[in-house]
Amino acid sequence: MAGQLAGKTLFITGASRGIGQAIAERAARDGANIAIAAKTATPHPKLPGTIYTAAEAIERAGGQCLPCVVDIRDEAAVKAAVDETVSRFGGIDILINNASAINLSGTEALDMKRFDLMHSINTRGTYLCSKTCLPFLKKSSNPHILNMSPPLSMDAKWYKNHVAYTMAKMGMSFCVLGMAEEFRDTGIAVNALWPKTAIYTAAMEMLGGGESVKNSCRTADICADAAYAIITKDSKGFTGNFCVDEDVLRKDGVADFSKYACVPGQPLQPDFFLDFDPNDPTFQGDLNDVFEKAVENTKSTGGGGNGVAGMFGLIGGQLNDKVVQATGAVFQFELSGDESGIWHLDLKSGAGAAGEGASPSGAADVIFKMDSADFIKMFRGELKATSAFMSGKMKIKGDMGKAMKLEKLMGNVKSKM
Repeated sequence: MAGQLAGKTLFITGASRGIGQAIAERAARDGANIAIAAKTATPHPKLPGTIYTAAEAIERAGGQCLPCVVDIRDEAAVKAAVDETVSRFGGIDILINNASAINLSGTEALDMKRFDLMHSINTRGTYLCSKTCLPFLKKSSNPHILNMSPPLSMDAKWYKNHVAYTMAKMGMSFCVLGMAEEFRDTGIAVNALWPKTAIYTAAMEMLGGGESVKNSCRTADICADAAYAIITKDSKGFTGNFCVDEDVLRKDGVADFSKYACVPGQPLQPDFFLDFDPNDPTFQGDLNDVFEKAVENTKSTGGGGNGVAGMFGLIGGQLNDKVVQATGAVFQFELSGDESGIWHLDLKSGAGAAGEGASPSGAADVIFKMDSADFIKMFRGELKATSAFMSGKMKIKGDMGKAMKLEKLMGNVKSKM
């Protein structure tokens, strides 16, 4: 039996893998026509998938697919792909602005080439594709634009560590805010969708250092099902919304989300840009809040001394069973530079421990390799862990989900230095 998207045409950017491909395959199961606009025409050395392998998967799922090699920064290439889609399928009913670039470096570290890349793909690319598809969306009986971008926020905590990336993603969301009203009278819905938790993709595996990152992630299927729920709604009655995948599906009656977990039963990592309840059983708990409470109940150590040894002394004096319960991991730091050596932070056993050498309680869940000077900056809050990782200053081996927990702790030491 044909589904709600049977015969509809979707134009999806960045759909050669990951969330974009998952959305395409979900629509294909209804018998939809899919144009995928992405750059990956030849295999990436570290990432599986091209627009052609994605097209094969889409057609196996039941849809027709037009793979288009497109750099969405190129206006002529976008126009050519849109025209080819209309020529092949007769129109465009739905635009999914999924293509995005990320770099979590701070202002001083980020070069302008990478700044321009993020803004050209995220904000400008979204605007360009929306503008180019607009004449054809106006002819559709139920037209939708869906941007894969977060709820708008003016909270400085989402900007201070990676202002360029946040600006670029929020630019996509500002397109939703403005275009939803601009196109309201035409009946074109413009909405945003963002995942509640981290989503496991091949790119995340590559950046995170292996499949262990899966433990704290959901699959892209939850985004695909939420996107389907949005783009099958009446466009005239559902526009201007900043949606979160789990919330969308709960409103549609979904109660069991275990099928979306990469590893069922494991606590999940919250995504960027969302405020969340640390008591929500979905998540691992907000270590930042737990650690702050621990610090409040700990007498001042007089600054903890200088250098790596002083830093570990300070950290060790602030640990307790609540911090351990919230974390459940052993971290090992292999430091180079002026204060080279191996240090451990045990947040798995008893009330926790920190000190020189490998942890006596067992093998580390995560190993960090970095310069000792950068380590000190990181725990003082002067260098964000994600920025250190993305810029190559820090290498991570092991469970990426547990590594991400540690970042919640780091900035709190600054007030005690």
